[in-house]
Amino acid sequence: MSDNLDLNLDEDCSSLNFALVNSSQFSNSSKDGVNSGGALKIGTEFESDEHAYISYNKYAKTVGFSVRKDWVNRSKVHGLVVSRKFTCSKEGYRRKDKRDLNMKKHRKETRTGCLAHMIVTRQPYGKYRVTHFEAEHNHDNIDPNNSESQLSWREIHVDQAAEGEVPSKSGTESSSTLELMNRKFEVWQSLDYLAMDFDNSLQSERIRDMKEGEAGCLLRYFQRQHIENPSFIHSIQVDIDDKVSNLFWADDKMVVDYDHFGDVVCLDTSYRMNKDLQPFVQFIGVNHHNQAVIFAAALLFDDTVESLKWLFNTFLEAMSGKKPKVILTDQDAAIVEAINSILPETSHRICVWQMYQNALKHLSLVVKDIESFSNDFRSCIYDYNNEEAFVHVWECLLDKYGLQQNDRLRWMFKEREKWSIAYDRNTFFLDMKGSHVAEDLSNNLRSYLNSDQDALQIYKIFERVVDEQRLKEIHANDEMTRCMPRLLGNVVLLKHASRIYTPKAFELFQKEYEKCLNVLVTQCNGKGVLLEYKVSTFGQAQEYTVTFNSADDTVVCNCMKFENVGFLCGHALKVLDNWNIKVVPSRYILKRWTKDTRLGRVRNSSEFTAKENSKLVVASRYENLCRNILKISARAAESEDAFQFALRRLDELIEGVEKILMLKDEEGQGINSSSTVLNGFESENAEYFYDEKELEDLGEDNGVDGTKEKENAAP
Repeated sequence: MSDNLDLNLDEDCSSLNFALVNSSQFSNSSKDGVNSGGALKIGTEFESDEHAYISYNKYAKTVGFSVRKDWVNRSKVHGLVVSRKFTCSKEGYRRKDKRDLNMKKHRKETRTGCLAHMIVTRQPYGKYRVTHFEAEHNHDNIDPNNSESQLSWREIHVDQAAEGEVPSKSGTESSSTLELMNRKFEVWQSLDYLAMDFDNSLQSERIRDMKEGEAGCLLRYFQRQHIENPSFIHSIQVDIDDKVSNLFWADDKMVVDYDHFGDVVCLDTSYRMNKDLQPFVQFIGVNHHNQAVIFAAALLFDDTVESLKWLFNTFLEAMSGKKPKVILTDQDAAIVEAINSILPETSHRICVWQMYQNALKHLSLVVKDIESFSNDFRSCIYDYNNEEAFVHVWECLLDKYGLQQNDRLRWMFKEREKWSIAYDRNTFFLDMKGSHVAEDLSNNLRSYLNSDQDALQIYKIFERVVDEQRLKEIHANDEMTRCMPRLLGNVVLLKHASRIYTPKAFELFQKEYEKCLNVLVTQCNGKGVLLEYKVSTFGQAQEYTVTFNSADDTVVCNCMKFENVGFLCGHALKVLDNWNIKVVPSRYILKRWTKDTRLGRVRNSSEFTAKENSKLVVASRYENLCRNILKISARAAESEDAFQFALRRLDELIEGVEKILMLKDEEGQGINSSSTVLNGFESENAEYFYDEKELEDLGEDNGVDGTKEKENAAP
């Protein structure tokens, strides 16, 4: 199998044309351990357990039975399949069901206890060998053309279509043209959700090759994901030879998380440290508990500027066009160019931990005692949040290891305002211990990875890590409801903040309040309502300027703590305290750090500009509603009370909408037929915008009380 895709586009149809393998080829193929007679035997070897499954299906096709996957053993160390068993579909017997007692008409028994099976075991050199093989069946072989024998085979069609196996023109025609077209349509129907933009295909060959069969396995798994969750998003990019070069994916919960926490994003491309690993990248953010949260991921087998532009474009499309305010990445020139092209309004900064890893990799060839240097270098980067102290320690570090003329370190110091903690860069991703939360997440993921894994295995490991992160948030929410944070003292400001912020966010805020106690106001200038203060920390020479407007209690500090992290700095808190302001003004409490972050919607509303095109307006409304209903569904499904509450509200909502449509003049908004909706939804140039109204509160206790529900009249 190859990972080529036949992506020729019909003139009058936007579906994909996949080349399929003629069934006559399977019985004559000798690939993957199936000999010319279609037989398997003990000792036959395969590249992977998936190849073994495909080959056993080919064998079953020729003999005339269908296959079922039985047990599987995985290594607890690296997660790879150690051994697995494939059986005839008639293996065993159906389990007894209590419901059978109430059934008038019982299902026909289809299993016969057949013992035909094949077991494959992973060898030390990575291949899978047949260690057990039973060919005898205890039932009559079924017709190879019977629908029952096609069930497991249909799965293989999808895989081979995605892999682009081309049928041979030689040999007898065992299938009619109509049969081939039916198969082709079947594959198209199962893969029609793939939204591929062929204008974004690469004009060159991909840089890295994929393993044989890798793309097809992953795409087939994506198909299953989409069936289980229709909101699962994925996209592929192909190179000039129509080979899959890049893959992107995100699920519905990731989209919702980005809605709430997508103001600052870190692009993790640390796979560059080890070229033996899969080219995995991920978009990471920070939630209201100061934990890492994953927004999307991709496999980049080509990391040129064009591929990176495609990556950022696809990410924005998945997130409905919402751009992050800040993005942190590696200092790679191709990434910088792609960001400047696709995200020109987004502030670009250098991710400090990826920069640190890159520096160690290059300096390991220059510095003799690399272990000692790495400890000193890390301390210099993470432990000094004061500019004066940071510069002094940096100079001492260069002197100690004789690196004053090192080009990389000179460049890093020149660009320090883009990454240094002393300038509040990267502070957003630091936890209370001073560690980078994105680094911890990336290291956790890489601990599961090795060079033998294929794309599908990487994806499954990624799923496990995502589930772990989501479980951490659930535990943090539970902790938040049971415990109150410890206050430094009986301070009104802290009491007020502790009721609003999550415990982790409050710790960060309280840390700034603690700094405020050592801040000195050295000078005050200005007249009228606008005042300018000069402040400094006791024992330090560096001064900051804080501007305060007494008319509306706005305060701005040139340290930019609030702009970079979302909390008022100690300098601003000191000035507010001087004005006897004992609670944080509401404009300086960002919802993304509060306990109620996930309540309501966070998108800003925008006026739709293409009002003259009714189709585009309807398309925008349709997409808007789908997105928000999806978010409600994802959250409400987590609780029975929330689920019942959502059902009742949706019934009321549907009734209200019907009343409006009945009263509305047919010429009003152009929503006269379903064809308008469909045509608008298919428009290529439709733009989507969102409303800022929040969902109705559930009540003071955030619970569901049927007796207190307000009657919803039609809007």
